[in-house]
Amino acid sequence: METDKVKYLIDMINDMNIKDKLRLAICMSNSSYTNLKYDKPKMFEKFDSMLKEIDDEYKTTLINFAKYHLIMFAMAKIMEMTKEEQNQIALYLFNNINIYD
Repeated sequence: METDKVKYLIDMINDMNIKDKLRLAICMSNSSYTNLKYDKPKMFEKFDSMLKEIDDEYKTTLINFAKYHLIMFAMAKIMEMTKEEQNQIALYLFNNINIYD
């Protein structure tokens, strides 16, 4: 049952475009509700700069992530998960981001 949640979210991540993957990574890195083993400020900085390279809107304005329903749905699912499941998702997402796709 628990691995179904992780698999469902991984499938959702696979269907996202690169901008949405970066937005999700930024939300995960910036959220106090995720219990990641990674250096969250460093990861936030990395994904923030990557998204600024490819998204002019993100570079020039303050973005309200609530308007991205898929990102907010994924974050809600992540917050329901255990620490281990959250880290599995983060590991998959962080390794799956390639802005040169």
